This record gives sequence, C-alpha cells and structure tokens, in this order.
Amino acid sequence: MPSSAVSYSASLAETVFYYANEAIIITDAENRVVEVNPAFCELTGMTLDDVQGKTPEAFSILPLDDSRTTRLMREELQLRDRSKSQVSYRSHDGQFYPGMMSINRVRDEHAVINHHVIVLADLSAIPAHARHLNREVYFDALTGLPNLQLLTQLIQESMQHAEAKQLPLAVCSLDIDFFKNINDRLGAQVGDALLSSFSQRISHLLFGDDVLARVGGDEFVLLLHHGVDDDFFEKLLASIRQPLMVDGQSIHLTASLGVTLYPNDHVQGDVLLRHANQAMYRAKQRGRDTFHLFDPNHDRLLQVRHEQRQRFVDALNNDELCLYYQPQVDMRSGKVVGVEALIRWQHPDEGLLAPGQFLPIIDATPLEVDLGEWVIERALCQVAEWHTQGIALPINVNISPTHLLVSNFSQRLAELLARHPEVSPSMLKLEVLESAAMHDIQAALQNMSRCQVLGVSFAIDDFGTGFSSLTHLRQLPVSLIKIDQSFVRDMLSDQDDMAIVESVIYMANRFKRPMLAEGVETLAHAKALIELGCELAQGYGIARPMPAKALPAWLAAWPTRADWNSLAKSGG
Repeated sequence: MPSSAVSYSASLAETVFYYANEAIIITDAENRVVEVNPAFCELTGMTLDDVQGKTPEAFSILPLDDSRTTRLMREELQLRDRSKSQVSYRSHDGQFYPGMMSINRVRDEHAVINHHVIVLADLSAIPAHARHLNREVYFDALTGLPNLQLLTQLIQESMQHAEAKQLPLAVCSLDIDFFKNINDRLGAQVGDALLSSFSQRISHLLFGDDVLARVGGDEFVLLLHHGVDDDFFEKLLASIRQPLMVDGQSIHLTASLGVTLYPNDHVQGDVLLRHANQAMYRAKQRGRDTFHLFDPNHDRLLQVRHEQRQRFVDALNNDELCLYYQPQVDMRSGKVVGVEALIRWQHPDEGLLAPGQFLPIIDATPLEVDLGEWVIERALCQVAEWHTQGIALPINVNISPTHLLVSNFSQRLAELLARHPEVSPSMLKLEVLESAAMHDIQAALQNMSRCQVLGVSFAIDDFGTGFSSLTHLRQLPVSLIKIDQSFVRDMLSDQDDMAIVESVIYMANRFKRPMLAEGVETLAHAKALIELGCELAQGYGIARPMPAKALPAWLAAWPTRADWNSLAKSGG
C-alpha cells in the first residue's frame, strides 16, 4: 500500500476514534487502558488520567449480574477474539446505567495479541426525566436484556437512525421452539437458567449497536443495524442448534425467526414489530427451526383482501346483494322449465357488479357458506312470491364446493326449508360444480344423499370441465347435467368443442340423465343441440339474467317469439 494511502487510513481511523458517538477504549495485550476517546469521557465523566493502566472492571464497567452463567460466559469470552456482552457503567453523575460492551481483540502478523478495541454503547435510550425510575421498568429481571417497554423506544430510535444514515434495519422476532415442553420437563429453575444462557449466546453473535431484547417468556427481538442476508440467519439458527450446558445437562434448542426490513417495510415501529411476529409465526407453520422474511407487498395484498371481504360482509348485511334469474327452456316444446338464480351486487358507488367482480374475494372462505345460505333463503322467498302470482317455476341455486362439503350442510338446508313450509322442496335444485365433488367424493355423496331425502335434487354444473366426468356421472346422485357454455358457445366453429358436447350428451343418455346446454346464443346452436339429443337450454339467445320483477313480463312475451316458436313447431 502506498505511504500516502497508509497515512490517509491512519488519519481516517484517528478521526473516527475522536468523533465517534460511542465511547471507545483501547487496551493493551493485558487489557489495560492506553487510550480513550472524548465520547468515553463525556459518557463517564472520567479522563484518560483517571483510567490509564487500569482494566475496565477497575473503573466499574461490570457485567449486569454475577451469576454462575455469567462467570462461565466471561471465561468463554477470554477464548474469543470478538465478543459482546451487556454491562453496567458508572456515569458522570455517579449512577450506574446499562450499556453494551463490544470487544475486538487485535492480533499482530504472528497471531499474538497486540491490543483490544472496546466500544461501550449507552443502552439507556431512556428519556432523561425517567432516569430516576427503577431499572425493572426497562430491563428484564432474568436476563438483564431490554424489555418490551424499552424495545419500543429503541425501535423508534433505530428507525430514525436508519432514515438519517440511509442504512438498513432488520427487526427480528425470535421464539424458542417447544420451550414450554422443555420447561415442563426440566422445571422452571432450569428453564430460567436456560433462557439466561440462551440470551447470552445470542448477545455474543451480535455486532456493534445491535440490540437483543426479551419481550416475554421465550420470545426475543433483535434489532440489527448492519446489512443482513439469508446466510446470516442460517448461521444464527445453526448457532442456536449447538447444545447449551445448564446444570450439567446438555440441552438442544431450535428457534423460529421472523424478519422484516426497514425501510422496505415502511410502517410505524409497533407495526414493524407486529410484522416481524407475523413472519415468525409463518416460520413456525413452515416446520420451525427456520426463518421467514416478511413481504410488505404480500401483506398489503392480504390487507386489501381483508378489507374487501369486510366490505362484502357489509353488503350481505345491508341488503346490497340481489338475485337475477335466467330462464331455462325446453327447446323442442318451447316450455319454460325453470330459472337459474344468479347473484349480483348492487354496489352504491360502483353500480351493478357481476359475480366475477366479487366472488373471487370470498373464494374458499366461510363467507361462501354465508352467501350460499342467503341465496337459498332468497330463492325460497321468491318461489313463494311467484306462487302468489300464479308462476310455478323451480329455481336452480349454485352451491360452492366449500359450502357443499361442510358437515352440517343438509341440516342447515332442512332448517331453511322449514322456514318456508309453503314451498315444496322439489322447487329447489342445487347446482354443484363438477370439481366440488372431486375435493372429497365421499363427503359430497353423503351430503347430496341427505338432501335428496329432504326432496331437493341436484344438477352438475359446468360438466365436461373436470378430470373424471364418467366416474362422477356414475356415482353422484344428480337429476340434471349442465353442459358447460365454454364448449357450447364455439361448438359450431370448433371441432374439438363439438366433439366434447357430443361425448357429454352420449354419456348423459347412456346413464339416462337429462341434460341442459348453457351458453345457447343462436337458433343454430339450438338446432344442433336438438339434433344431438339435448333439448333443454339456457343462454343469451333465449334470455339474459333479469331481476325477479321482470320475469312475469318476459314469460308473457316468450310465446310470441316467432323464431323460437318456429323451432318448436318444426321439432328442431
């Protein structure tokens, strides 16, 4: 290295030494003071003359306790070139305050100890007006670590420091795996000694002004001010796996670690800690003895989804949902045979929303059950209302897989039917997706059979889109098969779709099941389907879904539709 570079490096080191915010002590090979910086003098009120030639212990930089564990740790530190421990130091006002002492042992080119660099960081990030309070207010009595109350202040200061210096900050929630089992097996006394030893081990793995706090039980939090990566956390977990000796027993521990990074996760301090906890629980779900990094983007999506679901609950409670009805007809006779109930959301701000705009929000959640029961209840009410108008049409209601497979499905259906004794159960048909049965065929069969006993029949919706249609057709107790509109719509122009429609119709006929084609948009579709043997249909060519109040007028006008009447008269 050029002499100018050496000179610059030495000058820079001297500048850092004199202008550092932390107290720095240089000791010789025997750990006796040879130099201190101004920050040390300011912090302790002692000058170089007061401490020169003395060891740190001689001027009251002491470990926070003198337990057997601490003595063992002190002996261990003597074997390490870099260590870190919590201490108390006497300040210029004569009072003792908590500090973090980092020791770096410097060796010469022959590996012989040359000197020590000791950094004393003031841990009392306690407001000046609160310094008279008992130490127990801010520090954990068992381990001497900062407690949750002090941690919240340290997080806030760390965030401000990270912002000012454009440095990263990692907040890590650490929880010992199965500690309760260990505590129950070995007893509370050994458990306490284990926690103390554990906290000492973690403290020695930290750098500079990193902080370890105990927030309760076997729960710890780390504030890491240096850049961290996956490798760091893997090493941390590997160190935790090393056995701890407590009262002559070798005890093996693992831990689950949740990490969030500031300012990437740009939230308030208490939220930052909550996010670290969420990540820690995710690590436990993944099998423990691992770490999980909190993803702010994913969390924001979850938050949005939660808010959307809550808004849907409000819509359900505030009568913003409604049913539209799409007629189903026998194309050969022209008779209207039923209607399908289709959910809509009359949103006060966004207008009428189709199912695809909101049903994905509640997919595979208990809200599907709430919605399903609401739809059944509304459909039964509608059957009763139409009956007073001389309209007798069964209503098909879609049931989600989540709803169909709940254990008390048939019991709840019986209760809903009991509220409407004037409605025959045969006026209700439940449409289930073919995929619903594939989740748990036995549970589906059991629930469907119980509903049939009540007098309610089933249709398979979107038939042909599943993977084992023939098996389902043979096993499931259904009285109607609905051919999926995705095949019907393009059957006249796509040979593959036509082949699928032909196959479904063939299977339905072989198993003597009635069938209904969805997505019938033109008379050409209708004629082709009749020729193939499918006579029931619904689709835009017949009628779009409509509000209940519009159905009587549509029913009155339907016989006057010359195009469809001619189809019926011609027999297809």
